[in-house]
Amino acid sequence: MAEITVYTSDRCPYCMRAKSLLDGKGVPYEEIHIALDDHEARLRIHEITGQMTVPQIIIDGTPVGGWTELSALESAGELDALIGVGTSG
Repeated sequence: MAEITVYTSDRCPYCMRAKSLLDGKGVPYEEIHIALDDHEARLRIHEITGQMTVPQIIIDGTPVGGWTELSALESAGELDALIGVGTSG
């Protein structure tokens, strides 16, 4: 199973969608909550992902983007292999 980190904030519908998709697949992930007004944390996210918005999803150390990108991976049938669902490794 892949190591997944999800950066989120309060009342973020896209964060909720991303977590719901991952929850539905039964994969564990680390959620790191970023306060809406925490500019320092947003800068740290930017250093890691190149983005300051949430959600930001990192799979096995590689930033994959936010909800739009996660959803696109799912629609393309690529997410399961990326997160290790249905694989023996």
